[in-house]
Amino acid sequence: MKVVLGTHEEISRLIAEEVIEQIRRKPNSVLGLATGTSPLGVYHNLINANKKGLISFKQIITFNLDEYVGLDGNHNQSYRYFMNVNLFDHIDINKDNTHVLKGVGNYLEYASHYDEEIANCGGIDLQILGLGSDGHIAFNEPHTSFASLTHIADLTESTIHDNSRLFNAVSEVPTKAVTMGLKSIMQAK
Repeated sequence: MKVVLGTHEEISRLIAEEVIEQIRRKPNSVLGLATGTSPLGVYHNLINANKKGLISFKQIITFNLDEYVGLDGNHNQSYRYFMNVNLFDHIDINKDNTHVLKGVGNYLEYASHYDEEIANCGGIDLQILGLGSDGHIAFNEPHTSFASLTHIADLTESTIHDNSRLFNAVSEVPTKAVTMGLKSIMQAK
């Protein structure tokens, strides 16, 4: 199916409708979620659907794509913080069922088991993705192997520059991230 849409609102609505249908078909779906400005409209639509009682997230499990190394979940630029503020705090999800990679503490150990944890939940039923300006998916920069699993990624200068708009200065942008690998992402149903 090829779909051409004109506005961010149309695209967000269409993606949200796909997620809503997935949840209706399988109320205990495993969703792969993305951060950044691209999915904000999708999340807004999902929040509205939940508030209207059209769907429930009570049985949903989520796995996020990535997290900056060096930022804990309370930092206002961490992806855990982003997900809480832009989705999880506004829906009826059990936060114990929300998985976001860790950027501090035992993040290497946690990352080494992330793919296994996804598999133990039955795999991701539906994955939401965005693309970076250089074509990166999650923090898999253009040179990343298609066989990659969850790993630590060195961010390119262009990715650091692009993300600096969300920080006070480019020097504050982390240079590494923990990310699902391309193979991890492509295993989504």
